[in-house]
Amino acid sequence: MGASGQAIAADHKTPSPEEMWKIIQQQQSEIATLKNQLEGTAEAVEATAQAVEEGASSSAGWWNKTSLGGYGEVHLETGTADQVDAHRYVLFVGHEMSDTIRMFSEFELEHSLAGDGKPGEVELEQAYVEYDYSPGHHALAGLWLVPVGIMNETHEPPTFFGVERNNVEKNIIPTTWWECGVGLRGNLQSGLGYDLYAHSGLQTPTTGSSAFKIRSGRQKCAEAVAEDWATTGRITYSGMPGLKLALSAQYQNDLTQGDANTNATLITPHAIYSKDGFEVRALYARWDLRRSADTGIGVGGLGRDQQEGWYIEPSYRFDLASGHEMGFFTRYATFDNNAGDSTDSETDEIHFGVNYWPHDDVVLKADFMTQDTAPGTDADDRVNLGVGFQF
Repeated sequence: MGASGQAIAADHKTPSPEEMWKIIQQQQSEIATLKNQLEGTAEAVEATAQAVEEGASSSAGWWNKTSLGGYGEVHLETGTADQVDAHRYVLFVGHEMSDTIRMFSEFELEHSLAGDGKPGEVELEQAYVEYDYSPGHHALAGLWLVPVGIMNETHEPPTFFGVERNNVEKNIIPTTWWECGVGLRGNLQSGLGYDLYAHSGLQTPTTGSSAFKIRSGRQKCAEAVAEDWATTGRITYSGMPGLKLALSAQYQNDLTQGDANTNATLITPHAIYSKDGFEVRALYARWDLRRSADTGIGVGGLGRDQQEGWYIEPSYRFDLASGHEMGFFTRYATFDNNAGDSTDSETDEIHFGVNYWPHDDVVLKADFMTQDTAPGTDADDRVNLGVGFQF
């Protein structure tokens, strides 16, 4: 029994100092190895997390810098022709390249179907780059809407009264009108703003029923003849609450791009005043055309050396108990594409109707228009219904 106990004690004797030192060194080596492995794992996890975060940030940033929008309208018209028409669908895409550089683009489909034998068109209405060369001041290059009139730049259906756009801006200005070129725009002190552009010009025909008519001269920047360019300038004022004033002017040395040597000048002032739901819009537009040489066809013999029109539109918009909005308007307008002739050729219109907004971006419209036209021409009295939206 005693011998056995001594053997067990011998098997479990305390290690010598040398043996303890070797054990400690071995354990420290193992701890260092595990520590290095743990640090490497932590670095890998951190790198993976950072990559995921950067990827998510990059994806979110791209979408945050891109804007989508658009509008559409469908009309039912009874008058000279009874018809229903998906008149327009427009898609807007914009993107911020940086804090100072951005682009804007806009595609439009008119009358639902486009192509050979179809009534509609697919058109590029805007495609330009804007650069902030100074705070509040911008340089533009590309294709953009010409800064003239009230509706040429702002014509989404919920923003105006009446199913159709008014005939003064349609036939005289002519809305919707876009060109290619370069320009500057910005805001000055005391509510003043400015636009100044050099751009492609109109090319009106010189023969036929549309000879020298302004609207027929739009080239829409589609392989447009560019022998003669145009310049457009605008001054705006919005320094008083509810009041907006603007004056636009354009000059083109040859409206026919070489066919009849006819220079053209447009002057169009407008005013908008709004207060407590009441609003009044007023606009005047006039073109003066002059032959600049003794060659080609004279515009004066057609009475189209002067083309002008104006309108005034009072309206009232108010809230309903449902939280929706409703508004009523009336418009008196007169326009004449042969105002240089001594004969009576002007068209007078009286328009009145109602808009209903179940949402700020959705509108239902109804209106009635009666015309007093020149002798020998048919008046187009009509009732219009429409629905429009923007997003």
